[in-house]
Amino acid sequence: MNPFKLIGWVALAICVVGAFMEIPYAGLLLLLLGLVVGVSIATEDSVRVIVTALALAGLAGVFMNIPEVGGYLTKIASAGGTFVAGGAMTLIARNVWNRFKP
Repeated sequence: MNPFKLIGWVALAICVVGAFMEIPYAGLLLLLLGLVVGVSIATEDSVRVIVTALALAGLAGVFMNIPEVGGYLTKIASAGGTFVAGGAMTLIARNVWNRFKP
């Protein structure tokens, strides 16, 4: 199995478990895992990853309107947005580096 996919599965598990119980430093962990996974993402997929990160971060609160489970879904989507944002930041840094490297 690809190690980056394994990291993705671990991040997904942190997102889901973190919605139901407190995980210390879960946000930092997800961000760091996202930064690592961002290395494996192809440059062609940069726009898709960045838009996904923005959409998850911006639209996570919509789930709050669902009774009973809305809070949990919001926490899962928000944590997923944190993970994807780490990957997006890696892609942005790589694109800036490629643009201005000597």
